[in-house]
Amino acid sequence: MKPIITVGLDSRAESLSAARWAAREAQSRGAVLRILHARAVGPVRPADGSGQHDLPRWIVERARIVVDERCPGLPVTEELTDGDPVATLLEAAADSQAVVLGSRDMAPLASYYLGDIGLRVVARADAPVVLVRAREATGPVAEDGAVVLGLSLHGPCEALCEFAFDTAARRGVLLRAVHGRSLPEHAYSRSGVDSRVSGRTTERAQLELSEALRPWREKFPQVRTADRVRTESPAQAVVRGATGAGLLVVGRRRSRPALSPPVGHVLSSAVHHAPCPVAVVPHD
Repeated sequence: MKPIITVGLDSRAESLSAARWAAREAQSRGAVLRILHARAVGPVRPADGSGQHDLPRWIVERARIVVDERCPGLPVTEELTDGDPVATLLEAAADSQAVVLGSRDMAPLASYYLGDIGLRVVARADAPVVLVRAREATGPVAEDGAVVLGLSLHGPCEALCEFAFDTAARRGVLLRAVHGRSLPEHAYSRSGVDSRVSGRTTERAQLELSEALRPWREKFPQVRTADRVRTESPAQAVVRGATGAGLLVVGRRRSRPALSPPVGHVLSSAVHHAPCPVAVVPHD
């Protein structure tokens, strides 16, 4: 049985960008692309104001046209379902190698608490979730950019590294690993930053980053890699490190402390501010 890449659709322009990205991903994996839409309850018109009456079928058909133009011959299945979109996407994630969704451009963090479907799926899905914005270019220049891997180094991250290195290998692009580490308080004084403390902090973090990447460089010797430690907050480091990238890969720990937000600060910053598609990989 072929693997499955699922793209979740709605009537917004972001869905077409997600469909294009998902089609290319399915093609590179030799996978089937599943086009999925959960029917809304009640009469709804397309976001472009076209007045189309059969909205669910219109959503699926326009995505199919885009996919067929982008990847002729790609095996595609279409699913129209009834019920809650989040529950539907979470169920689909169980047998998918990845779920691809459109993401609002530069949406505020508050959108999560207002019920944004994408972020609720990101917070709970068992499979990697890729968020793609409508404004992102769909041509070869954007898609041939490096894969950027954001690493925290605070625990195991095998699934995260596997996804990033595998993607870079299939695309034949550079993998850039980025780690952000804030300087300790004693590094700062009235005269500025103590260069000795900054240097020691960077050197220590660089050694840890290199050690974390070592087994993956050995497993994927064909992947060109570069790594960098940024002495700033992890959230800033990840977003800035994604400049010019074709994909940013960040992790989401399945187990989070009680009463903590469903997604952490670094992940929130990446989802809302990264200048490229973002793949969120769940890991232990």
